[in-house]
Amino acid sequence: MKAFVHVAMKKTVLDPQGQTICRSLASLGYQGIRDVHQGKYFELELEGTTPEQARLEVEQIAREVLTNPVIEDFTYRLEE
Repeated sequence: MKAFVHVAMKKTVLDPQGQTICRSLASLGYQGIRDVHQGKYFELELEGTTPEQARLEVEQIAREVLTNPVIEDFTYRLEE
């Protein structure tokens, strides 16, 4: 089973890297880009676990290891 985890800054937190990317895109002529939010992407390969156990484990790993819960949110999906 694989877990795909995406981590990004909370919408209420300033994202200086995203703002820099947005300004760079504008200077390159991409005028229709209003805002950019950057993030991190992780693929976890799990074995010997049920879908429910995998869900619980991935949520715990994302909360405790992959994110700073004060400033970041995460989403994930599981694939068998």
